[in-house]
Amino acid sequence: MGISTKFRTLDPEIMDDFSLEGKELQGALDQIANINQLLGGNKLTLHGIKTLLKKSNTHKTIVIADTGCGNGDMLRMLAKYGQRNNLNFKLIGIDANTFTINYAKKLSTEYPNIEYVCVDIFSDEFTAIKYDIVLCTLTLHHFTNEEILNLITIFNNNAQVGIIINDLHRSKLAYRLFKMISIVFNLNKMSREDGLVSILRGFKKKELESFSNKVNLKNYTINWKWAFRYQWVIAKT
Repeated sequence: MGISTKFRTLDPEIMDDFSLEGKELQGALDQIANINQLLGGNKLTLHGIKTLLKKSNTHKTIVIADTGCGNGDMLRMLAKYGQRNNLNFKLIGIDANTFTINYAKKLSTEYPNIEYVCVDIFSDEFTAIKYDIVLCTLTLHHFTNEEILNLITIFNNNAQVGIIINDLHRSKLAYRLFKMISIVFNLNKMSREDGLVSILRGFKKKELESFSNKVNLKNYTINWKWAFRYQWVIAKT
């Protein structure tokens, strides 16, 4: 039986269980970070940050929040980029899984400008967090369309400079290619199964445009990038 990519699947991912912990989760977090890095995901997010910073005052401290931060790989990359380019970044990693946050902290002890917060992004505690730029990399697809509209509204209210979303293009070809990647990279069970569900929970461009219209966003771009990603950059000015 063939797969359908006409509509977003409602199937859950193993990683959606915020009580998960242990070596399999740790391995999955590392594998996701490695694949994202190898396939250009980190560069895609950094490109969006550079775009937003062109219209920002880079002489002041720039607060960047990363929602669904995983093992913190993206934030450590940004910390290094900030150091090389004399940018004063304050970096905040946000995830709802305690084990994930503790693991990210362990990997980031050499980066004093990174802090991690274990919080549900639909809680009042998250809504109270302010930032210049908010990142959402491979996280948006975990939510329903209604939750996505709520989340984008929160991002838009709290971000001073802009929002960068980097997420999956829902495609049959991407699904088949990921099956091959799973073999090549010898992914563990969680990474294999969640990766395939993630693609079926991904997006078509018209869906992202619909979200933009419903939240009444005025200044944004949505671009398809390799490997089957959409870069959605929302500027506040």
